[in-house]
Amino acid sequence: MKRLSLAIILACCTLVLAAQESIRVNYKGASPTISDLAWAFLSDYVYDENEDVLDEARSGAKYVWTLYRKGEPLPEHATITVDQRNGYACYESKDENWLVRIEMCYWNEADKKHKLFAYNVTCFDNGKCSPGQFDGLEFYRYTNATKTMVPCDDPGFDTRYGTDDGDGVAYISYDLPRTGKDIIENIWYESGKQQNILKWNGRRFSY
Repeated sequence: MKRLSLAIILACCTLVLAAQESIRVNYKGASPTISDLAWAFLSDYVYDENEDVLDEARSGAKYVWTLYRKGEPLPEHATITVDQRNGYACYESKDENWLVRIEMCYWNEADKKHKLFAYNVTCFDNGKCSPGQFDGLEFYRYTNATKTMVPCDDPGFDTRYGTDDGDGVAYISYDLPRTGKDIIENIWYESGKQQNILKWNGRRFSY
């Protein structure tokens, strides 16, 4: 009896955690657009005063996206690009030589029951990768049946942000696809930038 009760408690805790992590996507029509997915993700972020650090990148993007949705003028330093047809959106904030770029896009998975959503933050100084505190690539899996998306592991590869290989020390950043389906991995060596292509196969990526 005790084992059964413990199992029930653990199951309930798992459901609660899952519910906390899931993001509801509201939309009209047959399926969500990149605008629907992007806004669901950005609007889900609410700063808690008990948190140690404010996610300035996501918070800033949320604020500007709110203006964009209302049709109000955007701050001079900010731009938003939305490509509904290709499932791609990009927010940029520029201050002199400093640029913050936030890309979001999605892929329809081969099973036709899920979408893979990506959120990618990259900072640049004078056109070169200069990682900030919130740089990174995150993935979420959207389920058609529940109209929710939840965090998921890197699909098919391990996200990395630096390397110290035979060619030297380098930062690593990623470019999400506005055209095509593949992700570009950028390796920023002092001698120049090298790139790898992560190819999409309908479920995951591979080099």
